[in-house]
Amino acid sequence: MTSPIESLPNLGPKSSQWLREAHINTVAELKQIGAVAAYQLVKQRQPKASLNLLWAIAAGLNGQDWKELSESTKQLL
Repeated sequence: MTSPIESLPNLGPKSSQWLREAHINTVAELKQIGAVAAYQLVKQRQPKASLNLLWAIAAGLNGQDWKELSESTKQLL
């Protein structure tokens, strides 16, 4: 889990850059802070970040494609 943030499934170059700007550089750091807190940190710096980023992070941490998240999981996030 010390892999670079770019190695997380679902993240493109822009999402990875935003996470790095929020001082989240590795998958381990992302896992420690959690999907919601990471999304909030990015959103403070990048108001254009959409909920798709939150879903991509959460799904990626679980080894899923973000499109596989159920509506109930999305609502919980």
